[in-house]
Amino acid sequence: MFNPNFEITSSILKSIGQIEAAKAVIENSPLLPLYERQFKSEATARKVHFSTAIEGNYLQMSEVKKVISDARLDIIRDEQGSEVIARKRDLHEVINYRDVVKYIEKFNSKDFKLTEEVIKEIHKILLKNIMDEVAGEYRIGTAVTVNYKTGEKLYPYSDSSNVLVKMKELINWYNSDYAHKMNPILRAGILHLEIVRIHPFEEGNGRLARALATLSLSVEGYDVGHFFCLDEFYDSNSQDYYSSLAEGFVNLTIWLEYFALGMSIEFNRVKDRVIKISKDAKIKEKTGQVFITERQEQIIEWLNNFGFFRNQDFSELFSDISDDTVLRELKGLLDAGIVEKKGKTKSARYTLI
Repeated sequence: MFNPNFEITSSILKSIGQIEAAKAVIENSPLLPLYERQFKSEATARKVHFSTAIEGNYLQMSEVKKVISDARLDIIRDEQGSEVIARKRDLHEVINYRDVVKYIEKFNSKDFKLTEEVIKEIHKILLKNIMDEVAGEYRIGTAVTVNYKTGEKLYPYSDSSNVLVKMKELINWYNSDYAHKMNPILRAGILHLEIVRIHPFEEGNGRLARALATLSLSVEGYDVGHFFCLDEFYDSNSQDYYSSLAEGFVNLTIWLEYFALGMSIEFNRVKDRVIKISKDAKIKEKTGQVFITERQEQIIEWLNNFGFFRNQDFSELFSDISDDTVLRELKGLLDAGIVEKKGKTKSARYTLI
């Protein structure tokens, strides 16, 4: 029976405290839909890029963004318009991890139960068009992890005959009342480590472990709008990531300290950006959570870039609609207390409050 042993250290408590404080700020900031979509889109790109990069994927962030927005595998172009030569495997890894992120976002209930079917489905998505013959099938041979940057082979795993038993024990533990009473951050961290330790599949175990940890945090309410991305923290110093996993096999507390630290850094990064770009307090105090149209989003984007919006700017921003239509969109923003009008008639300027 799986029964993790660890110590709640001052380092873990400090990180959890910082995570909870940042989470509260993020959840109570009235991010407009424009920024919510931007945050989520950026977080998806970062998850895909950094989780595949740590495994040796060669595509750069700009290339990953192009692939996940247009999954055609025939051609990718860089910022200068030149063709990018990429391995088919790299392209498939990016597309597949994007699809895993979408799959994870379907689960949003605290009643979620981790099952073998969910785990195998995620693994099938990860290996689609890469190693379909072993996708979703537990390994039948030995396994090692290789640090692709150093070539170092890390910690051999137990015999494949134990995989099924160990996975059932892990799943039963995760769904137990005991585990549910545990802090969700620690629970996700343990799940991450144990998937790597068991190494249930022939390929893709690291990506699977990170995806399952993200899923675990999301269903426990730590998705903060799907804005966060732990993978960048791991990729920023992959040697620390691999060594923390290795040390965690011997002393789980060491891994949990590292895992919680990574979450606190990422949540604080999101919090700082939310505070910076939100027009929060004034808007929320006056109107509560604000929902705006796509055209109003474009107006706000313009105001953030240029500071003001004038009648003579209407046609530059909206070439296909009448001035009266633009004025109606502005009236909605005026009524919501998001923008204010200075001056009259055609000399008027609209600015953010």
